[in-house]
Amino acid sequence: MTASPSETYDLAVVGAGSAGLAGAVTASELGLSVALLDSSTQSGGQFYRHPAPALGAVRPEALHHDWSAFSDLRRRLGASTVDYLTGHHVWSVIRESGESGGSGDAGDTVESWTVHAITGADGTEERPVRIRARTVLLATGAYERQLPFPGWTLPGVVGAGGAQAMLKSGLVLPGRRIVVAGSGPLLLAVASSLAAAGARVPAVVEAAGYLRYARSPRALVTNPAKAAEALVHGAALIRHRVRVLPRSAVTEVHGTDRVEAVTVSRLDGDWAPVPGTGRRIACDALAVGHGLVPQIELATAVGCATRALPDGTLGLALSELQETSVAGLWAAGETGGVGGAGLARAEGELAGRAIAARLRGRRADPVPGRGVGPGRVGELRRRRDRMRAFADVMSAAHAPGPGWPAWLEDETDVCRCEEVTAGRVREAVTGLGARDARTVKLLTRAGMGWCQGRMCGTAVACLAARGGTPEPPSERRPFAVPVPLSTLAALDEPTAEQTP
Repeated sequence: MTASPSETYDLAVVGAGSAGLAGAVTASELGLSVALLDSSTQSGGQFYRHPAPALGAVRPEALHHDWSAFSDLRRRLGASTVDYLTGHHVWSVIRESGESGGSGDAGDTVESWTVHAITGADGTEERPVRIRARTVLLATGAYERQLPFPGWTLPGVVGAGGAQAMLKSGLVLPGRRIVVAGSGPLLLAVASSLAAAGARVPAVVEAAGYLRYARSPRALVTNPAKAAEALVHGAALIRHRVRVLPRSAVTEVHGTDRVEAVTVSRLDGDWAPVPGTGRRIACDALAVGHGLVPQIELATAVGCATRALPDGTLGLALSELQETSVAGLWAAGETGGVGGAGLARAEGELAGRAIAARLRGRRADPVPGRGVGPGRVGELRRRRDRMRAFADVMSAAHAPGPGWPAWLEDETDVCRCEEVTAGRVREAVTGLGARDARTVKLLTRAGMGWCQGRMCGTAVACLAARGGTPEPPSERRPFAVPVPLSTLAALDEPTAEQTP
C-alpha cells in the first residue's frame, strides 16, 4: 500500500521484524493510524526470514524457533489497518517541530516527524518517499560483528547469520562441509540448522567459554526458555556428531579460489592464540560471526543518547516505556541491546501501548484490564526486565577479549571495502599518532567504503586502542544507508525546522 504524501500518521514504525510487528499491530489495535516501513519484501526481519512463495517451500517453519509467535503477529498485521510499506529503505528521520528537553512526560510530545526512504526491493528504483508521523518507533535490529583474520576475504567465508539467512530465505547452503566459528549463542542455532539441512559441520569453534553464565544463576533460573532452547540445539549437535570447541578460534583460512581448510587455535583468557595449538580442519565453507551490533544510526543522527553494552557495543538508552532521550522517538528490539525475538516482541508491544497512551494524553496504565491498562503494561515491563537481564549476561559472556588482534598479520585486510590492511592501520597508530578509530579512518580510509564501517569498525577501534579499551563508534551521520545523489536532488529544499 502506498501512503498519501499529505497524510500524517499517528505512528511510523521502521522495521518489520519481531519488535516492529509487535509495536505496529499493538498501536493499530489501540486505534492509532500506523505506517510500517521495511526494506524487505516480506515481514519477519532477520530472525524470521523465510523463503519467497515462488520457491514452493512446504514447511518454512521447520527452519525457525517459535514460529507460532511470528505467525500470530503476521495474522494480526493482515487483519489490521496498518499501511505496510515494503521495499522502503529508510535513510533518515527528521524532527520537524516540538523541541523538547527529555523523555517520559506527557507534555513533551513532538508534533511531527518526517521519515525519508527510497523504494525498491534493493533500493535501485531511487524514488524518494516521505512519510509524516506524530511519533516514530525504531525497530531496525542489528548486524553481525566481524573480527578479521588471515584469509577471511576468500570466497566461501560468510557471516554466521548470513549462512542462516541463505538457508531460511533461499533454501541453499554456502557449502557442503561448513565450519561454524566466532562467538555467541547464534553459533549453536546456525550449526544445528545447517546440519539439519544436510551440511556436514565438523566443528563449532567458540572463542569464549560457557562458564560465565554460571556466574549469574538468577538470570538463568528466571529465563528457563533460554536454557531449553540451548538444550534443543545441543541435542541436535550431538545427534549430528558436531564437535564444540570452546576457547578456540579460526585464526587462518586456507585456499586459492575458495576455502579449502581452516586453522583452529586454542585461545588464552584474553583471546590471544596459544602458540603451538593450531590444527587444520578441512572444509569448503566457513560461517563466522562474533555477535551482533545494534543498528542505531537513525537514532544517533537526531541526538539520541546511547549506553555502553557489556560486550563493548553501543545500544540506545531507553526509558522504562522504551522512549529514547528524544521525545516522540521510541525504540524496541536489538536497538537497545541484542536479546532475541521474545525480548523484541515484549519491547515492541510495550512501546506500542506507551505511544497510544501518550498520544491520547494519558498515562500508560489508566484502568486495570482495559485498553492500555496497568496489568498488561506491568506484565510486559517485568518480562522485558527479566529477559534484558539475561541478554546482558549473554553479552558479557561472549565479549571479545583484548588479545584477538594477535590473529592479524600486517598483510591481513581489515577494511575489505577500501582494502586497508592491518599493517596500514598499525602504521597510522604507531607512526602517525592516531589515537582513535576516527583518526585512523581519516588517515587510511578504513570505514569509508560501502558498508560504512559495519564490517571493520570493531577491528579498527581495537587496533587504534593498542591493547586498551576501544571506544565504541558513536559518529552522527546524516544518512543511515547509502543514498544516490539523484535521490537527494529530487527532494524539495528543507525548511529550517526539517534540518536535524
